Amino acid sequence: MIADINISEKSFGDKHLMSQVKFSIDDGEKIGVVGRNGVGKSTLFGILTGTDLDFTGDVIYKRGVTVASTAQEHHGLGEVSVSQYVLSGLPEYSELSHIIETYPVSMGDDMKLINEYTDALQRFDDKGFYQVEEKIERELSNFQLDGMAHRTMSSLSGGQKRLVEIIKIMHSDSHVALVDEPTNHMDYVAKQQFIEWMKTAREAMLVITHDRDVLREVDRIVELKDGGSVSYKGNYDAYLKQNATSTSAGMNEFEQIEKRIVNLKQKVLDYQRLKEKSRNPGTIQKFKRLENESRAELAELSSKEKPTFWIDKDSASQLDYKAASRYDKFKSRNIRMNIKSDESRSKHVLVKAANVSLAYGDAVLFEGVNIDLREGEALELRGRNGSGKTSLLRALLHQENAPDVLDGALTLDAQARIGIYEQEINAKYLPYALEEAIERLYLDRNLPISTTKIRGLMSDYLFTAADRDVPLERLSGGQKARFQLISMLANDPQLLILDEPTNHLDLPSIEELEMALGRYTGAVLYVSHDGYFRQELGGDMLDIDAHNVHYSPARSE
Repeated sequence: MIADINISEKSFGDKHLMSQVKFSIDDGEKIGVVGRNGVGKSTLFGILTGTDLDFTGDVIYKRGVTVASTAQEHHGLGEVSVSQYVLSGLPEYSELSHIIETYPVSMGDDMKLINEYTDALQRFDDKGFYQVEEKIERELSNFQLDGMAHRTMSSLSGGQKRLVEIIKIMHSDSHVALVDEPTNHMDYVAKQQFIEWMKTAREAMLVITHDRDVLREVDRIVELKDGGSVSYKGNYDAYLKQNATSTSAGMNEFEQIEKRIVNLKQKVLDYQRLKEKSRNPGTIQKFKRLENESRAELAELSSKEKPTFWIDKDSASQLDYKAASRYDKFKSRNIRMNIKSDESRSKHVLVKAANVSLAYGDAVLFEGVNIDLREGEALELRGRNGSGKTSLLRALLHQENAPDVLDGALTLDAQARIGIYEQEINAKYLPYALEEAIERLYLDRNLPISTTKIRGLMSDYLFTAADRDVPLERLSGGQKARFQLISMLANDPQLLILDEPTNHLDLPSIEELEMALGRYTGAVLYVSHDGYFRQELGGDMLDIDAHNVHYSPARSE
C-alpha cells in the first residue's frame, strides 16, 4: 500500500458532502473513480492533490512516494513554454539540469562539487533526460500538438492544456498519478495511446472518469455514493456485476427497514393505548418503557436517508420478478429524455452529399464525400481532431466559418427540425440563470414555453430548485451537459447532430441517453470517441482522415 485515504467529513456550508470515504491505493494499481454528478469527485481530487485542506480525516502517502497530478487551473505561468511546463513536472529534472548547467562555471577544483556534478551527469543519463525533450515533442505530435513545444502555455486553448497535462503525467515518472477526466478532449487515436500507456505504466493511478473504455482497463473501481465510498475489485464489467448484486442486497435491506418503520409506528400507538388503559403503576411504567424504546428505534431508522440504487440496464433485465419489482420501486432518479418515437414518420432523406469536396480557399479538406442519411438511420463521422468533421457539419448547417463546397452537392432537408448537441454552450446564454436561460433558448426558436414547462424540464434533468438562479457559467460540467440535452430536444427534432455527447455525463445518464436514442425514430449524425456508445448506437461510418474519405456500412463491432 502506498496511499491510505480516510475522509470522515467534508462539507460546504450546510451541505454535507462526504462522511465516510475510505480506500487505499496499492503499488502499481490502476483505480477508476466514478459517481453521480455532484457527489464530490472533483472535491476528492482536490483533497488528494493537497489543494483542499478543509476536511476531517487523513490522506497518507508512503514516505518517499512522489505524486503527480493534472492541474485544473493554469494561472501565473507567464511565458512558460509547453516544453518547460512538462519538464518542470519531472522529478529531479530541474535540480539535475541546474547542476549540469551551472557547476562547470563555479566548481573549480572543489572535489565535492566535482563529484556532485559527475553524479548528476550519470543520474541525468540514467533517467533518460538527454532524450526527454525529443520524446516530449514526439508525444505532443501524437496528441495533435505538433510544433507547440515552444509555444507558451498561455497561448493554448483549454482542451490543448488538458492534453499537455496528460503528457506531463506520462513523463512524470511518479509513484502515484492522479488524473481527472483525461480523455474528454482526445480523439480516438490519442485516447487509445493514453489507455495503452495506462495499462503498461509502472505508476499507480487514480483516474476520475466515466469513460467506459478507460474503466474497462482498471484494476479496481471506487464509487462515491451517499457520502461514502464503495470499492469494487476488477474492471468496468466486473463493477456492473458486483454493483447489481450489492444493490439488490441493499434494496432488500432498505425494504426491511421500511417495513420495520411501519411496524414501529404501530407499536408506538399500541403501547400508548395500553399505557393509557392501565391502572397498575408497574404496568404503566412497562408500556412507557416499551413506547420510548420503540420511539428511539423509530427515530434512528427514520433518520436514515434512502441509499442510491442504480443497476445497469443489462443487469436489471436479468433480475427475477421480485427483485425487478423492488428495483422499479427504489431505483434512483435519472434524467428523463422526452424523445418521441413516431413510427409513422416517413423514411425520407434528411442529409444528402453527392461526391462533395470541401476547401478553405485553396486548401482542400477532402474530396468524394457521399452521404444518404434517412430517418431511422445513424451515421458516425470518424476522424482525428482537425480532420474536418466539424467543417463538414458547418457546411451542412451553413454556419459561420464554413468551408466552400468546391464540387458536388451537399443538401439538408429545409423542412427538417434539427437538434444539435455541442461541446460548448452558446456564449450568449452563459450569464443567465438556469431558469431564464431555458426560457430564452425556447423563445429564440419561437417555441412555446411556460414556467410550468421549465420547472418540468428542470426536474426531468435532475436540476433542483436551488439551481434555478445559478448562472449557466457557474454550473458544473455535468449540469452544462444536461442543459445541452434540453436545448437539443427543444423542437422535437427529426435529425440529431451529436458532438461527443457522453463527455461530462455520469454513467446512469449516459445509459439513459443510449436508451433514448435506441427509441428514437429520427436520424442521427454523430461524432463520438466512446467505444461503448458507438457500439450501442451503431449505424454507418464515414471515416475522414488525412484528406481521404472512406465509407463503411453498418458496423458490427
